[in-house]
Amino acid sequence: MFAVPIRLTAGFAVLCGLVWAAGLAVASPDEPVPPVSDAARAAGLVDVRTVVPDAVIDLRYATPDNFVGAPMYPPDARCLVAESMAPALAKAADVLRPGGDVLVFWDCYRPHDVQIRMYEAVSEPGWVAKPGPYARSHEAGLSVDVTLARGGELVDMGTGFDEFTPRANAYATEGVSAAAQENRTRLREAMAAGGLTVYKGEWWHFDAPGAYSQRPILDAPVN
Repeated sequence: MFAVPIRLTAGFAVLCGLVWAAGLAVASPDEPVPPVSDAARAAGLVDVRTVVPDAVIDLRYATPDNFVGAPMYPPDARCLVAESMAPALAKAADVLRPGGDVLVFWDCYRPHDVQIRMYEAVSEPGWVAKPGPYARSHEAGLSVDVTLARGGELVDMGTGFDEFTPRANAYATEGVSAAAQENRTRLREAMAAGGLTVYKGEWWHFDAPGAYSQRPILDAPVN
């Protein structure tokens, strides 16, 4: 397995306490996760660290390190997911943990106004979903963008996050090493153990059941 160094700008090496730095947050059992906002709670959202305590939260849209090139979340953004999705993520993490892998979350619940901004930057529905009058996928808190880390390093998946090329397809083989294909398979299998399905166009994107059903747009902040 080939691994690449994780971006240290997010402070990944700090694995104790609760850290907010450039969009990354890591919790430990000694530092409880703060309650979510009233708006998030009313929308049925929970902080993923309450069910995956060793999760690495590296929200790229809280930094300029994304395809828009500017932060779209506040620096203290949290990885929020629908409460119904939380057990599935906990199961996936349980499957990965014995092998030394931890889940790294690049995106979770996404506010509607951010989706609009993204689509204005890349108006290609195959890569960025066109905003509509309903909440679906990330906007409903029922999709996550994730990768794996082991021993303080990101696992090689063949591409980075939001690389809008055919190599980013979940089952791509051309231009993707055998080791990266195996790593993608390991991630898919762990997420599938929790009942989550990969989006074929992006190896990092996973959906909970019902992610694309029409739901009211949530008016909840990410922090």
